[in-house]
Amino acid sequence: MIKLPHPRLHQLLIQLHAEPLPQEELARRLNVSTRTVRTDVATLNELIATHGAHLIHQRGSGYQLKIYNQGLFDALLAAQGQDSGLPRTSRERVLHLQILLLTAEQGIKLDELADTWYLSRAALQGDMAEVREQLSHFRLSVESKPRLGMRIQGEETAIRACLTQLLYQELLHNNQLQTLLPNLCPSKTMEVVGNHIHAQLARHQLRLADESLQQLAIYCAVALLRQASGHELRHFASEDLTLPLLAVSRDIYAVLPTLTPPVEDEIAGLAIQIQARLIADTPQLSPAMAAESEQLVEHLLTYIHQHYPYDLRGDQQLRADLQTHISAMLLRVKYQIGNHNPLADHIKQYYPLAYDITLAAISEWIKQTPYRLTHHEIGYLVIHIGVGLERHYDIGYTRRPQALLLCDAGNATFRVLEARIKREYPQLQLTTLESVRDYEGLAQIAQDFVISTVKVNEKNAPVVLVAPFPTQYQLEQLGKLVLIDRTRPYMLDKYFDADHFMVVKEPLTQAELFARICDQLEAEDLVESGFRASLQERERIVSTMLGEGIALPHSLGLLARRTLVYTVLAPQGIDWGNGEIATLIFVLAISKADYEEAMGLYDLFLALMNEKASRNLLACRDFASFKALARTGS
Repeated sequence: MIKLPHPRLHQLLIQLHAEPLPQEELARRLNVSTRTVRTDVATLNELIATHGAHLIHQRGSGYQLKIYNQGLFDALLAAQGQDSGLPRTSRERVLHLQILLLTAEQGIKLDELADTWYLSRAALQGDMAEVREQLSHFRLSVESKPRLGMRIQGEETAIRACLTQLLYQELLHNNQLQTLLPNLCPSKTMEVVGNHIHAQLARHQLRLADESLQQLAIYCAVALLRQASGHELRHFASEDLTLPLLAVSRDIYAVLPTLTPPVEDEIAGLAIQIQARLIADTPQLSPAMAAESEQLVEHLLTYIHQHYPYDLRGDQQLRADLQTHISAMLLRVKYQIGNHNPLADHIKQYYPLAYDITLAAISEWIKQTPYRLTHHEIGYLVIHIGVGLERHYDIGYTRRPQALLLCDAGNATFRVLEARIKREYPQLQLTTLESVRDYEGLAQIAQDFVISTVKVNEKNAPVVLVAPFPTQYQLEQLGKLVLIDRTRPYMLDKYFDADHFMVVKEPLTQAELFARICDQLEAEDLVESGFRASLQERERIVSTMLGEGIALPHSLGLLARRTLVYTVLAPQGIDWGNGEIATLIFVLAISKADYEEAMGLYDLFLALMNEKASRNLLACRDFASFKALARTGS
């Protein structure tokens, strides 16, 4: 029975065995070009022709695997399965390389690994760049020595934190941990370890969310593995510990399958892990940690009050919620305890105002600490502050629609009609007119549309004809006009102009683009002196990529003298970091005067992203065509 000569061919076979796929999707999954896919399909077809199957291409569904002899094909799959544990994709290789480095007792040699995985050394070297980047988030590095290979360098706490997070992420992807690390938990399954922990926590009347319990079980398994290999925690004396949790930790270790009794530092390390994950209205904190979390809450609320038109300092509910959340957050970031936020990737899009306010406020604090705050942690803070803003302020911007109400009936009828419309559509701003003659005399309608009880000529705004006692159908027709998104044309007219529009035709870096735009804005005296530095700093903290090639760079503070959008079309693409390419860039310069209204810009950009309008907009060569196309989004 044959063994496929390249892991990618095996991956291709597995993918097509599961479902028919077009070549574009195969190229994406295998991280190769469509041309390589076609070559691989031809090669694979030759190899499997005598083993019970062949590949066909069908218009509309793509490549399909047809099996004509199930016995022969099963034997072919079985032959491949002998090395099925090998990483196939770049993502899998980066994961496996990290786990190998974090658990190996000897140095890892790339040449040996390349032979084992049927890869070139160059391919693995490319993966190692990503490995080093990811490990650096935990302050870990890779030391490479001739003939000895590569070894991990860093604190034992960091190694465990990294390994725990990696394994938990794989659990989220429904990958079996035992296949990644067979000796993760000798003689006991993860489920048994989890049950032991749960039982001991219950005995002490403490609760963890299911997700936190899973993470803690993985941490315990990793801790046992490291201890068995002779890597114990040393000098873990922490001022953040509380005595009740030390007792809980001791009880958990008493039921875990340890080879030797754990040292006090290990018990303290586990206590911190539990403390950071507890569900509690009043978290168990040391005096030092309680004081630190209180200071951070005060800093956030004071910063928001000083730099934005919102005062949340008197919101006791928000203070209590932030205090509870931040105290656990501080423990997590201090001890590199991962926290997965399933909403993290959506929060920036759906809570743009709260996101930017929170990021600006927390960035000042980040500068003064050695901690690294992930976008998962920032996301949770955004939700708390967003809820606080919603409680006290109308932060969702939509320009209220305006209508001219024309009614020639009696005064009483007029009032009934007006009340009915306002009840149905409270967001509608009505201007009333009781004379058709007065209407006919108007050269221009200032409102968005006209509601009339009599037939009149349409001027520059649409007319909705309703009865003095309108029918449900008439109200629905009216609703269509009320609910139209008027934000887009309004925003385009107010904040976009030809002087601040650029089509980039030559290769340009992000730094060069920022410099070019800031030079112009400063020369025109449209921004304050700190705008340039703040723009760069905001980008360093978290990428301003929205999606679909759209980036929204802006300063942390409100440093514009008037609000404007500098539009940049970059068909060639500009490297935005983290492997992302920006093609449509909107540099936002926002002033304090119309801050809330300018938040409506985010709705416009989200609409462009959701409509996948980037490609069409990039074809524009001047501001007039860009604006006309952006109005419609198609």
